[in-house]
Amino acid sequence: MLWTHGVRRLNGIRCRIRATCPAVWKVVSLPDMTTADTAQSAFSLAFETSSALGSVALGRGGKILETRQFSTPRNHAVEFLPTIAAICEKNAVEAAAIEYVFVSAGPGSFTGLRIGVTGARMIALAGVAKLVAVPTLEVIAQNAIQMPAPPEESVVILDAKRRRVYAGAFRCQGGVYVAAGEPAELDPGEFLANRGASCAVLGEGVHYHLAAVEASGLTVLPEHLFAPRAEMVFQLGLQRAKRGELAKPSEFTPIYVRPPEAEEKWQQRQGGTPP
Repeated sequence: MLWTHGVRRLNGIRCRIRATCPAVWKVVSLPDMTTADTAQSAFSLAFETSSALGSVALGRGGKILETRQFSTPRNHAVEFLPTIAAICEKNAVEAAAIEYVFVSAGPGSFTGLRIGVTGARMIALAGVAKLVAVPTLEVIAQNAIQMPAPPEESVVILDAKRRRVYAGAFRCQGGVYVAAGEPAELDPGEFLANRGASCAVLGEGVHYHLAAVEASGLTVLPEHLFAPRAEMVFQLGLQRAKRGELAKPSEFTPIYVRPPEAEEKWQQRQGGTPP
């Protein structure tokens, strides 16, 4: 089996998903990749692990061949690699045929992001696959297009704890929601109070900050539009790839917006910044 679940050699390099994700002490095993092997490469993988229920999509060219959602919420460490293996083996896709890896880059669950991003980096570093990072808030914002009358503006909010949200504003341009700025950690009441009447709200942060959302008077989109999906990661990633917006696997890290809690505690103990 070309896609396996365990510690193996990747093109002669022993690679492991380690440290921050001990439960994912595993690796996707790839064969040696030569120019001849990859001449006909046309497949892409898309990962969404920033939310409670992760998913993986496989596509070829601009067409999605299959999407698989994890069976259990917050079980990314167990289901992520086996899902990649299963979806590729079912569609007879060898590792050498993967041209792009699109990954939902955050903000979102720190642990989930580390799993998806680390997996994407390992696949890219092991062979010829190119890595494309897709901001998670942008992925969620596109769900508003499914509305019969899509709002002119949408805002996405995710719970950041401490009574804060990760938030982003988007405007609909040519059937696509385009970010009006970078994602930020904000007070939900203040953020929503500054939005126009044509704005609609979505994202799982609605549940956690319902009082602020209701006080804003903004339209709340249906709950089934709140979650990011691997299919949209695929579609947005493909457009970014066409524009040449590639990430360097050796340097890429998730969009955390703020440092993970463990890092913040380290800073508090040390009185400085981690090395």
